[in-house]
Amino acid sequence: MSGRMFLNVVSQFKETTGARIGVIDSEGTVIACTDLQEIGRKWPQVVAPINDAEDGCAVLEGKTFKALPGWGGQFDFAAYAEGEDEVSRTACAMAVVALNGAKSYYEEKHDKTSFVKNIISDNILLSDIYIRAKELHVDAELPRGVFVIRRREERAENVTVEAVQNLLPDRQAGIVVSMGENDVVLIQQVDPEADTRDLEKLAAIIEEALRVGGESAVVIGIGTVANHLRDLAKSYKEAQIAIEVGKVFDTEKYIINYENLGIGRLIYQLPTSLCEMFLQEVFKKNPIDALDKETLFTINKFFENNLILSETARKLFVHRNTLVYRLEKIKKLTGLDLREFDDAITFKVALMVKKYLASRGIEA
Repeated sequence: MSGRMFLNVVSQFKETTGARIGVIDSEGTVIACTDLQEIGRKWPQVVAPINDAEDGCAVLEGKTFKALPGWGGQFDFAAYAEGEDEVSRTACAMAVVALNGAKSYYEEKHDKTSFVKNIISDNILLSDIYIRAKELHVDAELPRGVFVIRRREERAENVTVEAVQNLLPDRQAGIVVSMGENDVVLIQQVDPEADTRDLEKLAAIIEEALRVGGESAVVIGIGTVANHLRDLAKSYKEAQIAIEVGKVFDTEKYIINYENLGIGRLIYQLPTSLCEMFLQEVFKKNPIDALDKETLFTINKFFENNLILSETARKLFVHRNTLVYRLEKIKKLTGLDLREFDDAITFKVALMVKKYLASRGIEA
């Protein structure tokens, strides 16, 4: 339980009533008080009398103490007010009501976070999801977006849950949890009509806000919208896959949507042995390594410009005939004519397969 949360309550209480109010924990340590100098003081001698008091209310050493409702015979927290008169007793009782409300809210919020964490970790039975959702007043059928926020470099500072929470316009509509050493996961309620672009807009706002020195500090993976709590685990895995696939095929992107991975997702899930076999079959005449950097650059530009000769030549600042000559040279080396759609598809996939194997440390 956060002493800071209790401190906010007692501070507001002082502004309203002027009473000197504080909170002690189960060991008698002051964890919040309107007089900040009191925080940290230890009064172990008051613990037993408060526990033994019939209604949890005890007058001790010029103060009135009252335990906050809790489980078992021992109190977890108790409020106190300066003075031993009826006014002090009333102020203490009022403080208990306010503090207990804050405590209940904090515990419910914490329980919701743990609940969501168990769902995305596949650490809860499907039947228990329905039961716990009802207990915690969580709507099971609201559409939610799942975002995995990961630091880009090992040397960079970790992203904190608080940093992401502070970026949310409505904290009630989002739950942020820490997963592992490098990841923070945002489960955000979204509009039923939300599409891929809406999710990417939110991710862009978060990514931009977390930039350090103008450079992106994080990469964000986006899963498909989860229309039910039971779908959160699937969406979480998709967001993780999006980041992993993006590291191979979209190294310049900071926001990667699972729905936009395309053929890269299929290649990423293939066995490496099958990928090696594919490259050997495609490049029977010469291995792909026989192509120099300039030739590969030309090929990528040709793909970027949708196999349009004139546009590619313009972007490369070469004559159209020069580009045709280069493409003929590629055909002689590989047996693939990139001006033919089927051959272009085969070559494009081969380049991606090569990139995937390189990311696994396999030379093909």
